[in-house]
Amino acid sequence: MTPVSEQESSQRVVVITGMSGAGRRTAAHAMEDHGWYVVDNIPPVMLPLLVRQLATDGITKLAVVIDVRSRADMQHLPVVFSELAEKGITAEICFIEAADEVIVKRQESSRRPVPLQEDGRMIEGIRRERRMMSTLRAAADMVIDTSSLNVHQLQQRVAHAYGGDDRDELRVIVVSFGFKNGVPIDSDMVFDVRFLPNPHWVPELRPQTGLSEAVSSYVLGQPAAGPFLTHLLGLLDSVLPGYVAEGKRQVELAIGCTGGKHRSTAIAEEVARQLRERSLTVQVMHRDLGRE
Repeated sequence: MTPVSEQESSQRVVVITGMSGAGRRTAAHAMEDHGWYVVDNIPPVMLPLLVRQLATDGITKLAVVIDVRSRADMQHLPVVFSELAEKGITAEICFIEAADEVIVKRQESSRRPVPLQEDGRMIEGIRRERRMMSTLRAAADMVIDTSSLNVHQLQQRVAHAYGGDDRDELRVIVVSFGFKNGVPIDSDMVFDVRFLPNPHWVPELRPQTGLSEAVSSYVLGQPAAGPFLTHLLGLLDSVLPGYVAEGKRQVELAIGCTGGKHRSTAIAEEVARQLRERSLTVQVMHRDLGRE
């Protein structure tokens, strides 16, 4: 066995993968902006050699884009990951995905087919690609669903996850959303706050959002709000150390109400505030604010 160098064992390697048209290139550019050495469309079997070479050059943060353009080489990934593990490197997987209809719309606007479309319909190529990528999707350390994200929001998500220098630091994303627009499929935990009275039915609060002091006070002042927050944060106090121990570096909490305007927004802000008091790095996103 080839000896493992100190430089190699100190490297952090992230594999950016996922669905064509979901935003892999945007994610790669965002990581490059934050000091990562990024290589696009590398054959998987070349990854260990690349890691060794870059370690010699003193590069400790490597992001590689690997996707179905590699075709048959994708089957070698498990062996490649095992080879890296022998060097003390656990390759992280960042999987970028989007709903089929979103990918179709994006690809049609750019007039580009998807890689596995061949002579068939685009949706058939997308479904073939999704089947091929299912194992990587299941093994991913982080999944980002870009169906409802614009370019800047995706860049922010990537920056939050990979923009810091502390590789062992747990980062938390708290997302508010409206159930009427669908549950965020990339969340680790989902909480429903529709049991709280809805400020929508209070005339003076209806035009405001959960970011306003009036709505926030109304929501947090409900008798059930305090116990709910106590139980939620107690759960997180139990779960988050386990995530750290297992090497998970990012956790996404989704908090939903009917439309994502009042209750979920106010609760998300309060959860984030209390997590920051625990010295955690927290980002808040209000997915559906302004869509009502």
